[in-house]
This record gives sequence, C-alpha cells and structure tokens, in this order.
Amino acid sequence: MKILFLNGPNLNLLGQRQPEIYGTTTLADIEAAVRAQAEGRAEIEFRQTNDEGKLVTWIQDAASTADVAVINAAGYTHTSVALRDAIAASDVPVIEIHLSNIHAREEFRHTSLIAPVCEGQICGFGPNSYVLGLEAALSLKSAE
Repeated sequence: MKILFLNGPNLNLLGQRQPEIYGTTTLADIEAAVRAQAEGRAEIEFRQTNDEGKLVTWIQDAASTADVAVINAAGYTHTSVALRDAIAASDVPVIEIHLSNIHAREEFRHTSLIAPVCEGQICGFGPNSYVLGLEAALSLKSAE
C-alpha cells in the first residue's frame, strides 16, 4: 500500500513559523515519525509545495501513484475551489489533516472548502495529526 502525504504553503517553514501555534517540530521530523509508524505497513511519499497548481496536479495524478492521499492544504484549505474540484474528481480517497484546530482559530479558518469532498478531517493534534492521518489511511484500505 502506498500513501501520499501532500503539504501546502508555508509548511516548509514548520519549526520556525509561529511556533506558538504550530510548534517547533519540522516537516522533516514529522515525515520521519510517519515513516517510522508506517514501517512494514505502507510505503510513504511526502511532498510539499507553495504552489496551488502543483497540489492540484499531484491530486490528479494520485490515482496512478497512491492508494490514499493525506493532505494538509494549509491556507488553500479555505480558498481553493480548484483543489476541492481536483479532490472531488479523484479516484483516490483523500484525508484532510491540520496541525492546529482550525475550528478554534480565526473565523475565516473555520470553513474548509475541501472537507466535503474528503473522507474525513483530522485537526488539532499537532504533529500527531499526521500519524493519525496515516492510521486513518490504513484503516480506509483495510475496510475495503
């Protein structure tokens, strides 16, 4: 089984950007934790981009490269109709994740445009949101 983890804008700055919200763990640290948790159970691929178009293309291509996609779309969660449409058109189940609890933050973050077309949403568990996303992805495939 292959699980594709897609990361949107500014996640390359984890560990430096707003540590009071996002913590001091880097995206590389998170990737290492997910890989350790997945060992012997799934092949993991991590990607990060600040480009909305790349995220859309990666979702479109996911059917030929992965069994499940886990996405932290970051700011595009609340703004990208294009990303929502790509997820809706995808043959691959997609799980939405966030480090912070988007529902407990600024009002504009409360609405996720992608949530209605994802299998589910995990938010508010810091770096562990990624590990929970892994477990959710594994459970999706085992339920088939």
